[in-house]
Amino acid sequence: MKKMERALISLTDKSGIEGFAKELQDLGIQILSTGGTAKKMRDNGIAVTDVSEFTGFPEMLDGRVKTLHPKVHGGILSQRDNPSHQVQMKQHDLKYIDLIAVNLYAFDKATADPACTLANAIENIDIGGPTMLRAAAKNFQDITVIVDPSDYPTVISEIKEHGDTTLKTRFKLAVKVFQLTSSYDTEIAAWLARVDTETNSHFAGE
Repeated sequence: MKKMERALISLTDKSGIEGFAKELQDLGIQILSTGGTAKKMRDNGIAVTDVSEFTGFPEMLDGRVKTLHPKVHGGILSQRDNPSHQVQMKQHDLKYIDLIAVNLYAFDKATADPACTLANAIENIDIGGPTMLRAAAKNFQDITVIVDPSDYPTVISEIKEHGDTTLKTRFKLAVKVFQLTSSYDTEIAAWLARVDTETNSHFAGE
């Protein structure tokens, strides 16, 4: 079993992240992160590499583009036992990302506010998060993907024992991802379907 080398962590729900990240660091795993998640880990003495440093490309468009980059998605989607993928990883100087811990913008909390506007709701639709999660879940043969902090102890325990998580655990975690992204998209579609395009100011004058 391969040894885990690199993790990308970007969280809205940061509960338990200090202990989890500290365990990863103690295991010699490099941690990549963005924004508030990176700050919280640094504030707790954890070494973090900014995703912008890892990709060599800055966050842009008011944070809308952070992780949507080949150096991130190549590292996630590359199949470790595919010789062609190995050649391309070296050719483009890409590095493997072995673990993804991501949860999504809280669309439900934002839209639960009766004063929530269409513009505010739209800004709370996560793009990079679901993209990373689906990529990692698709490549569960090689990638550990976490959306639920309650899975942190199992992941840490298996890494300590084997150097990586088991295939059985990775598959279970991947299933959780698709359940989450499915419900997330359903929730967004249902809320948007209730928007009154006749009275909403964003449609005025059309």
